[in-house]
Amino acid sequence: MQKHTDFLRKKLQARQQKGSLRSLQSHPDKIDFWSNDYLGFARSPELRAHIATLAADSTHGATGSRLISGNDALHETTEKEIADFHQAESALLFNSGYDAGLGLFSCIAAVGDTIFYDETVHACIHDGLRLSRAQTLPFRHNDLRDLENKMQAVTSGNIFVAVESVYSMDGDVVPLPALTELAEKYGAAILIDEAHATGWLGATGGGLVDALGLQGRIFARIHTYGKAMGAHGAAVLGSTVLRDYLMNYARSFIFTTALPPQNLHAIRAAYHWLKKHPELRKQARKHIEFFRKTATPTIQKNLLPSETVIQGVVIPGNERAKAAAAVLQTAGFAVKAILYPTVPRGQERIRVCLHAHNTEKEIRDLLATLDKLLR
Repeated sequence: MQKHTDFLRKKLQARQQKGSLRSLQSHPDKIDFWSNDYLGFARSPELRAHIATLAADSTHGATGSRLISGNDALHETTEKEIADFHQAESALLFNSGYDAGLGLFSCIAAVGDTIFYDETVHACIHDGLRLSRAQTLPFRHNDLRDLENKMQAVTSGNIFVAVESVYSMDGDVVPLPALTELAEKYGAAILIDEAHATGWLGATGGGLVDALGLQGRIFARIHTYGKAMGAHGAAVLGSTVLRDYLMNYARSFIFTTALPPQNLHAIRAAYHWLKKHPELRKQARKHIEFFRKTATPTIQKNLLPSETVIQGVVIPGNERAKAAAAVLQTAGFAVKAILYPTVPRGQERIRVCLHAHNTEKEIRDLLATLDKLLR
C-alpha cells in the first residue's frame, strides 16, 4: 500500500508546486462574500422554523431509490409544484445539481448525435458529456458565430446545445433569445443549467428562461436548490416524455437513494419564501448596481463584465490571487480565490458573491480593501 500512498502524495505535491492545491476553509465569523446563499435563505431563522414545522412528522430517511422503496407522494407533489411555478410540463428531482447535470448530459444523446457546449460550462456538464455516446464539441464562450460555424458542419443526428444561464465563474449571462433563434434554425435543442439564476433572477425568481418567457422553446432546464434557495437537491424541467426518459436512463437518478422528506419540505418552503419575500430579490439587484457603481477605476480595470450577483476581480497568477484572498480574509471578508485550472491561466481572480443580506457599508469596505490591494 505504501507504493499507492506515495503515488497519491506525489500528485498532491505536484499540485502544491503549481499553487493549485485545494483545501477546506471555514470563516463563520467573517462577512459573507463567497457563499451562493444569494437571498439569505440558508441563514434565515424564520425559514428554518417554517421547514421544521412542515417536516415535524416526516421520516428522516428515504429508505431507497425512488424506483424501489424511496418514492413518496411528497416527491411527486413537490415536482408538480416546481413544474407549475416554472410553467413547465413536468419536473424530476435529483439529489444535487451535480447529479442532475451528470444524469441529463450523460444519457440525453446517442451515437450519431452532437452536443455543442459553451467552453466554460460547469464540471457536472463536462463529466456528463464524457459519459455520453454522442459527439461533443465546445464553442467559444457566448460566441454564437463560432457555434453556428460548427453547427453547419453537422449533417445527421440530433443536435443539442449546452449552456448556463449565469456562468458561475464569470457571472455573465448567456444571450438566450439569440441562441434560441439559432437553435431553432438548425433544429437543435437547448439544455440550460439555471443553477446560479434560480431564486434571484427575473420578476418571480424563476431564472432566465422564466424571465424571458421562453419556457416553451427550451428542451430541458436544470434548477438547483443549494444556492439562492438555501436547500439541497435539483430538478430537471421539460416535457413529460423527458421525465419518463430520465427515469429510465439517467443513472444518477436510478442508482441512488432518493432525497429524504426533510429535503423536499425545504425545497417547498423555499419556493413559498420566494413568493412571500420579493424584496430580497430587489435588494440583491440593488447591491449589484451599488457594487459596480462604487468600484474604483483601479478595480474597474480588473473587473469582469457582469450584471449578476457574481462579480469577478481578476488578479493573474495562482499565488497572487491566493495572497489577495488571504489579505481580504484577514480584513474580515469571506472571499475565495479562483485559481487555474478552474479558470484559464492568467484569469485567476477573486470571486465576489453579493447577497441580499450584505449591507452597502460592507460592500464599500470590501471595495476599499480591494482598491488598496490592486494599487
